[in-house]
Amino acid sequence: MNFKESVEYLMSLGNEVETMKLGLDSIRKLLDALGNPQTNYLKVQVAGTNGKGSVCAFLDSICLQAGIKAGVFTSPHLVSITERVRIGGLDISEDEFAKIASSVRKVAERLVSEGELECVPTYFEQVTAIALIAFGEAKVEIAILETGLGGRFDATTAANAEICAITRIDMDHQQYLGNTIAEIAAEKAAIIRANSKVVVGEQSNEAMEVILARCRDVGVEPRLATKFTGSGGRNLSSLVFLPESLGLLGRHQSENAKVAIVLGETLKEYLPISTQNIIDGLEKARHPGRLEWIGQFLLDGAHNVGGAKALRKYLDEFVDRPITIIFGAMKDKDAAGIAKVLFPKTGTIVLTQPDNTRAMTAAELANLIPSEIGDDRLVRSGSVSEAIGFAQEVSPADGIILITGSLYLVGEARRILTRPSEQV
Repeated sequence: MNFKESVEYLMSLGNEVETMKLGLDSIRKLLDALGNPQTNYLKVQVAGTNGKGSVCAFLDSICLQAGIKAGVFTSPHLVSITERVRIGGLDISEDEFAKIASSVRKVAERLVSEGELECVPTYFEQVTAIALIAFGEAKVEIAILETGLGGRFDATTAANAEICAITRIDMDHQQYLGNTIAEIAAEKAAIIRANSKVVVGEQSNEAMEVILARCRDVGVEPRLATKFTGSGGRNLSSLVFLPESLGLLGRHQSENAKVAIVLGETLKEYLPISTQNIIDGLEKARHPGRLEWIGQFLLDGAHNVGGAKALRKYLDEFVDRPITIIFGAMKDKDAAGIAKVLFPKTGTIVLTQPDNTRAMTAAELANLIPSEIGDDRLVRSGSVSEAIGFAQEVSPADGIILITGSLYLVGEARRILTRPSEQV
């Protein structure tokens, strides 16, 4: 397959969330048939509700500053699927992605034909396998793996990471992970294994107790990147220094940076990383689509209430200009809760639908908007490009246009805003 064909094939497997299969049997059999490429390098797995991608970005930047060849697997992508597989700070090439995708597809279909699997592995399982093979072929020293959903049954967990980290846990994906913080925390804490190194970020007491219980059950001592005062872990807050400025915007990033710092300190046991490398990495990190400015546009993939609250804090502290918002969300998200946090801060609200089968229509979103938000402030738009055009027309000259509610929306908008020939 060429690159276009490989993307079309993966897309034919269905939406990566809607077709998700809970369980590790398929991905483990697939990796085994592919020679278990994940055994050839050190691995860090990052789970949590918010901040996973930021921690991966910080840690990748730290490795770059230390001259360590790192592979990074993240999701979802904003513009191209190649963004999900980064090696040495660069996206995998389209040709390399297609080559590996073809190999994975061939093995997956053979496993089905031989009766080893009932059906071909899912989109996310195959992309995970592509990343793990690419890292092996590139001879990376470390792979940084962002958990896709949950932890217990996520495909990245099959890599058996030697080091894992858990960022702040909040309500999200309840239909898959549970309806309480404790239930969700248990799913994410399941990535913690015997003999692994574990870094834990800031948590509610409810989530922290679940995580610490899991650590006790498997016999590991967690390293706490937090001022949690309970018992059950080694508190490393004395190591949690912060440089004067971080490469990622928002005060909430200090929480993610602390996790990255303790991960960096942990990696010193395996790789030549200095304290200065950690400081430089934090200052130079970049993470597109998260509090990213493109001209008058501010893009942030706040797709749950926790993310919305972090975004609102940033707006309250740093943005003293009129705000027009373009908002879109997936069907499984708490759009009403996100709206309740963000909409009181904005003027005109443009509701739209990104090009994704899980996306709510503008009309569906309108039905979820809190009653205190006046209908005269709402505009319904059928496409992201139309929404951007309208927002530019109504935004005051000194105003900003905030695009948020879904990373899929942010990705589609970013393609439009960064395309040289596009007029918006």
